[in-house]
Amino acid sequence: MARGGSVSVEPVVGEPAAVADLGGEHALLVADVHAGIEVGLRYERGVELDSRADERRERLCDLLAVTDADRLVVLGDLAHRIAAPEGEEREELETLIRAVTDRVPMTLVEGNHDAGVAEAFAADLDVIGTSGGILGAGGGMGEAGDGRDDGGSRDRGGGVGVLHGHTWPDPSLLDADVVCMGHEHPQVRMEDSVGGSRVERAWLRGRIDPGAFVRDRGSESSVDEEPPELVVFPAFNERSGGTWVNVDGQSFLAPFLPDALPAGDAYLLNGTRLGDFRRI
Repeated sequence: MARGGSVSVEPVVGEPAAVADLGGEHALLVADVHAGIEVGLRYERGVELDSRADERRERLCDLLAVTDADRLVVLGDLAHRIAAPEGEEREELETLIRAVTDRVPMTLVEGNHDAGVAEAFAADLDVIGTSGGILGAGGGMGEAGDGRDDGGSRDRGGGVGVLHGHTWPDPSLLDADVVCMGHEHPQVRMEDSVGGSRVERAWLRGRIDPGAFVRDRGSESSVDEEPPELVVFPAFNERSGGTWVNVDGQSFLAPFLPDALPAGDAYLLNGTRLGDFRRI
C-alpha cells in the first residue's frame, strides 16, 4: 500500500494489520486493540457484551505466525479505559502481552487510552512516547527528537514513522519514508441502490501536507524532499467504533486531520480501492 525509498508497509489482506519491512526487522503493525473494551462499555454505558479477549489474542498470535514477524508494534490504545489498568482489563492485558512476548518483542506507541499501561508493563514492552518515533532508520528504533526545529534543511532519514495520532507529531517524523498512525478508526459508510447501508473499516493513505501535519507550520520550509505518505490504520478492535470519513459533518479525532491528508485514498480491508475518501 505504502512504499518509501528503503522500507515498505503492506496490509495483510482481509485484516486490520500491516507488515513493515524495516531492513533488519520484519514487523507486524496494528492499531487500537482496546483490550478490555467489554469491561469499559459495561462501566461507561451499562452495555453487557460477551468478552472477545481470547479471540483478539488468538488473532494477534495467528497474524504473527502467518506474517513471520520479528516484532509486534501497536500504534496506540492497546488498552481501552483511560486509566491505569486493573481488574479484568489488566488480566486481559497480562495474558495478551505474555502470549505475544513469548514469541516476539512488543513495542507500544502510547495512545490516549494507555495511561498507566507503559508503567504497569515496563519490563515487558518497548515504549515510544505520544509524539511518535521512527522505526528502521539506520537499522534502529527509537523516539523522535525533542520537537524543536532549527529552521535549517533536513535530509530524509528513512524508516517508518509511528504515532498514535491524538497529539501533534514531532516534526522529525517528516524525515521518515512513510508514517503510520491509529486513533482515527476510519470507516466508510456505503449505500446500495435500494437505500440499504453498511459501515466497513477502512485504510486511508496519501501524501502528507507537512504544514498541516505539525503544529508549527513554519517547519514546512525545512522539508527539502517529497513528503512521506501517511497511512491511517483501521482499528484492530471491531467494537471500538470510528470516524465515518465519507459522511459530511463527521469530526476527525486527530488534530492534524483531515488537513494533513489533502488527497487521501480509502481502501477496504480486502484491498478494494475506493478512491478519494472525500468523494466516496
